[in-house]
Amino acid sequence: MTNGTLELQGIAKSYGTRQVLQDITFSVAPGRLTGFVGGNGAGKTTTMRIILGLLSSDGGTVTRGGVPLTPEARHQFGYMPEERGLYPKMKVLEQVVYFARLNGFSKADATDKATALLTELGLGERLGDNIEALSLGNQQRAQIAASLVHEPDVLILDEPFSGLDPLAVETVAGVLQERAARGVSVLFSSHQLDVVERLCDELVIIADGTIRAAGPATRSASSTRPRAGSSSPPATSAGSAPRPACGSSTSTAAAPSSTPTPPRSPSTFSAAR
Repeated sequence: MTNGTLELQGIAKSYGTRQVLQDITFSVAPGRLTGFVGGNGAGKTTTMRIILGLLSSDGGTVTRGGVPLTPEARHQFGYMPEERGLYPKMKVLEQVVYFARLNGFSKADATDKATALLTELGLGERLGDNIEALSLGNQQRAQIAASLVHEPDVLILDEPFSGLDPLAVETVAGVLQERAARGVSVLFSSHQLDVVERLCDELVIIADGTIRAAGPATRSASSTRPRAGSSSPPATSAGSAPRPACGSSTSTAAAPSSTPTPPRSPSTFSAAR
């Protein structure tokens, strides 16, 4: 397994004559929470699916530690799609154990890990309930558990806070912060800018399929957390704009038109195999 920073360089993607991604370049370092922000149709989901190998790019590279990603390397990725990808008739614990076993865990280890993780996410009393019996917010928690249960080194989460109430947002944010403190690389998209500002170490802004800004996020001192492999404190100056990507503007463009949506993808990468 190759460790190191996840890097996208010059990624391009078109559907027919419509170019939906152009020169997408940014990185996601170990132990860092990177927020991926943009309007509907900006290119966030398409970029994430290219990282995971669920879509091919028309140009550019995706590497980790300077090495091109292979299917084997992606086994250490956890993915949560924006669309629900769980089996509604399965019980909550059974569902998460299933995804752990897809990644090679024994039944006993998978059950222990799934139980602990679901309890950490506030679903400890719902382990025997069917997925369809849960509220949308609790289904979202279960889906997050499915992406985390195999202890990935890289997390790719598409709108993980969607549908969560404020208490659930705090619970999930704490889980992601704890994983980042262990050294996991975390990339997540969100429309909840207050959560992004408070939670992220790095911020990437995309509009009309191009990166408009990328760099350290700013947040209040009260929201700081330990960072894996780093002794330097996070930026705390209020109102600072993210550092712009080379040759780009810090301002976002008007909401782009809709982008063709590729087929729905599974809750974890391994489930697609």
